[in-house]
Formats: sequence, structure tokens, C-alpha cells
Amino acid sequence: MADKDDRNMLPEVVRAVRSLRPQAVMLENVQGMARPSFRPYFEYILHQLTWPSVAPKKGEDWQQHLERLSQHQAATTDQCEYHVNWALLEAADYGVAQNRRRVFIVATRSDITGKFDFPQVSHKREALIRKQANGEYWRSRRLKTPKSGPYEKHALDVDKFAVFDAWKTVRDAISDLPSPADSEARSENNHWLIPGARIYRGHSGSRLDWPSKTIKAGVHGVPGGENIVLLDDGTHRYFTLRETARLQGFPDEFVFCGARLHITRQIGNAVPVDLAEVIGRWLYQQITGSVNNKAPNGQHAKDSEVAVYE
Repeated sequence: MADKDDRNMLPEVVRAVRSLRPQAVMLENVQGMARPSFRPYFEYILHQLTWPSVAPKKGEDWQQHLERLSQHQAATTDQCEYHVNWALLEAADYGVAQNRRRVFIVATRSDITGKFDFPQVSHKREALIRKQANGEYWRSRRLKTPKSGPYEKHALDVDKFAVFDAWKTVRDAISDLPSPADSEARSENNHWLIPGARIYRGHSGSRLDWPSKTIKAGVHGVPGGENIVLLDDGTHRYFTLRETARLQGFPDEFVFCGARLHITRQIGNAVPVDLAEVIGRWLYQQITGSVNNKAPNGQHAKDSEVAVYE
């Protein structure tokens, strides 16, 4: 159970909320948080964020505390302390060149604003398929149109997806990088070839013309089977650390220091920068009362129309 996991820092998050009373809180975690077997503890997290002042008593386990929180919520006529909302988001739907599904929880103080509404998606899988099927994707990148793939022609309603941007691909994210150095000693900017990449069933690597598979924080189950890219010539290799940083949205001037293992963890455990910015800006607008009307196509306001937070 999550309450027995040494990595569980959620009680500390709630303790900080109880002490600091921030205007808003945003949490991100793996999609497994929302699975049925985890749901009771997930509900406990949501209840705690809704009523952070109702702290656990000494010797009280989390189930007992959840029951008391539920009773408090049912009995009180007062407004909740925080409005809490959550969603399972796909990073590629917000312009990240990576398939990465994560649970986001946003709590907003009830005396500041109402319940947070997550921003609408701006990018679509179907929009990428449409561009690949009609050849626009390949022509704009001066590539030969492949004979088959997930981009084969489909009976898609062109107008339905024309208002969305296409999912960004691995090629879009990393193609302008120089060739990787052959060793760490000769590399600049965390960009060198890492040996040992291997293909396994279920760990077949990321294609260049699709968002990458989820960038991992380390080896999960099989040695050499994660964070691999399939190249145009049919070979495969590890993504360099700079390439994984690109796929997570980090700017090139952000240089990671330390052993490869530690850098891999830093990059893989991060929230994709572009996704964090979209949600963060949207949250800032809501708590400051500056939410603009959405554009007719459902996308977000332009940067010039958005208040920037420091």
C-alpha cells in the first residue's frame, strides 16, 4: 500500500498545505494513482487536500482518518477549505513530443477561486495521422513517404481535427541536434552515445515519426530496454541524455551534472516543462481572475494575452 511506501511524500505535502495555506497546490504522479486498487488511498489524498486543517490524530491510521474526514464533510455547512480537482493527462496532447500519461491534482483555496478547470488539449493524435496520411508531414521535413505504419490512410474527418495541432514527434524534438559524441569525456551538453541498448518484446524503442514512449527514470524490468530510439537506417540506440531532456522540454542551456544514473533520474522524474507551463499559466490566470475567453478553436490564449508569473 502507498502508506507503507518509503517514497510516499504525500503526508508531507498535506502538512505543508496545512501550515502554509498556499493559494493553490499542483501535484503530479504516475497514472497508477487512479487505478481501482489504489482508489481508496487516492480518495484519502483528495479529502486531505479538501480539509487540510482536519489533521490526523495520534495513533490514527489513514482509513480511520479518511472516515473522520468524510464525516466532517457530510456534517459541516461551511465551505470547504480547498476546491480539489484531478485529471489523467496525456503530455502529447499539450505539445510534448512524448506519450506520457500522468495524474495531476490541483487544489485551489476556496476563498480565492472556484474549482480549477484543466485546460483543453491543443494537440491531437488524429491530426498527426492526418498530416502523415496526406503527405504534408513528410513533405515539410523532406522525407520519403513510407509505405505503411500508424500513419496509413484512415477514414478521418479532416475538418474535425483541422483546428488542432498535430502531436509533436521525436524527429521534431531532436533532429536539429548535432551528432552525439562517442564518449562522455568528448561530449558537450549531456550529448554522447551510451552503449548497451537492447530490444525486448514490449520494449521495442521509440519511432522517430511519433511521440516517444514515456521517458523513464531508470531501468524498469529489463537491462538496456528503456529510453531507446529506432533510427532511419534500422538500427537502434539509447537516446542521449540531451535527447531525453529535449523530449521532456528542457532548454539546451540547462546542463545536468553528476553521474549518468542520477541525471537519468532527474530527467525521467520531471514533469514535462511544456505541460507544466500550460497548467501553471492556466492556474495562475484562474487564481488571479484573469482567465481569458478561449479562442474559437478551443486552444489557449497566446503568450501576449497571458499574465506571466515569476
